[in-house]
This record gives sequence, structure tokens and C-alpha cells, in this order.
Amino acid sequence: MSNGESMIKIENLSRTYTDGANKVQVLTELNLNVDRGEQLAIVGSSGSGKSTLLHLIGGLDKPTAGNVIVQGTDIHKLSAKAQGDFRNKHIGFVYQFHHLLPEFEAQDNVAMPLIIRGMKRSDAQKRANALIDKVGLSHRKTHKPSELSGGERQRIAFARALVTEPDCVLADEPTGNLDHATATHVYELMCELNREMGTTFITVTHDLELAGKMQRQLHLEDGVLSALEL
Repeated sequence: MSNGESMIKIENLSRTYTDGANKVQVLTELNLNVDRGEQLAIVGSSGSGKSTLLHLIGGLDKPTAGNVIVQGTDIHKLSAKAQGDFRNKHIGFVYQFHHLLPEFEAQDNVAMPLIIRGMKRSDAQKRANALIDKVGLSHRKTHKPSELSGGERQRIAFARALVTEPDCVLADEPTGNLDHATATHVYELMCELNREMGTTFITVTHDLELAGKMQRQLHLEDGVLSALEL
């Protein structure tokens, strides 16, 4: 639940790509404030720049102009190493395709961000298993991704995104590869985690039903954000 305290502040954000002799303007002087604990949906057609915006917020891409301030830190003024450390501490990612490591069991997939951080493996697994319990999959923690259903894999991906207790989760079409019932379950899980952990969720989606369940909806078209009328 949003508490009015700013979590992310985007100022005059632009992103232009060069394609041969052509310049493609993907985002144009975007301004956006996201409160701590807010659930924000950004809706737009394929190619509208939704994923680019998430990558800029998460420091996975560099803006052509403008600033992205997360927790009071301008993420694009950090060194590459400091950016990586900042992401590991403050930001979680969930994608349409779960990107779980196929050779590892669910508990090790969830523990991986903590192991990368330098936490002892047994401690990382303990925290991972607590998150796996929270997403209702304690009975599947020793299964590899190939042994899980699509919905189970996505729930494990949410557990992995949350295991570092990030301030914000960036979700890129998190239900786009799921059937309606499973998508609804994943959305309910997002709400529960938002309530329990105070995590900010920014979700980009083309699913108007999912967007309509969020606290706030914005529309991204031709590089410009506007309020979405549902």
C-alpha cells in the first residue's frame, strides 16, 4: 500500500537508439514519481518502450538524457560495479519468461542473489526456503525448473526477486505467458507480498485486466506517459 513517500523519481528521461543512419526516439522527456509501496501498471502496445523504461529504472540500460533516482540515488551516476551492488540490494526483476537456471533446484535458484552477494550458502537457502513457503511451493523446493509448471516457475521467479528484500520489484509482462487462472493467482501473490513486505511493484503489461487491479495505471505511447482510462 502506497504511503506517499517517494521511492522512484524520473526526471526528463529520454532514450534514443541509433539504427544505421536513423535515430529512433523510444522515450521522450518522461517524468514520473512512484511512491514507496505503490502498485503501478504501465500499459502499452508492443514496441511502445515499456521494457526500455523498466531497464532504465533498473540500471540495465543508459538514458540518452534525464535522471532516474531510486531511494535518493541517481542510479546512472554510479559505476558499473556500484550499480550492480545497488540492484542486488534494492531492486528485484520478474520477466515474462522466468529465466530460472535449469541446472539448479528451485531453492538454489531463489538463493542465488544472496549467494552472489556473498551470503553463506546454508543461510541463503534458509531465507530462500522461507520465501518459497510464502509463495506456496515448499513441496517443490528441490525440483528443477523443468519439473515445475509454468505458474510454479513464475512463482519461484517472484520468490527469487524478493529474497533480497528489495524496495522495488520491476515486473515485465509477469503473467504474459500464463493462462488466466494462473495469472490471477500470480497477481494475488503480488498483492499479498505488497501488503506483507511493503514492496513497490512496477508492472508493464498489455493485460488491461491485470492493470485494472493495480493502484495506478499509466499508458505509454509514442514515448510519452499519460493516465490510462480503463
